[in-house]
Amino acid sequence: MEWFLKVVKDNYANFNGRAGKKEFWMFILVYFILSIIAGVIGNFIGTSLIYSLLGLVLFVPSIAVGTRRLHDTGKSGWWQLLNFIPIIGTIVLIVFWIQDGNEVDNQYGTKPIENI
Repeated sequence: MEWFLKVVKDNYANFNGRAGKKEFWMFILVYFILSIIAGVIGNFIGTSLIYSLLGLVLFVPSIAVGTRRLHDTGKSGWWQLLNFIPIIGTIVLIVFWIQDGNEVDNQYGTKPIENI
């Protein structure tokens, strides 16, 4: 949960720098769990408002952390536009996000320090 809060509180709209695997995937995991919870609550009360608000609030941080994750692999954040290509684009992005980051400093910043 601390990785999710780090992205939301400290780096809400920060598109500069690098994000390691752990920061990115922990954010995605918590976002996924919150989406499920919001969907269940929305179905229970008969509205999708909660789910929509969650998506609206977390839209910018999810793009920002995705950009920083791509920066860690030495790629531009603009690669996220591949999401507009159905299925294939998303698969390519997932492969990029799974890759190990550069071991040395790159044009986007220093290697992120992750506590395991």
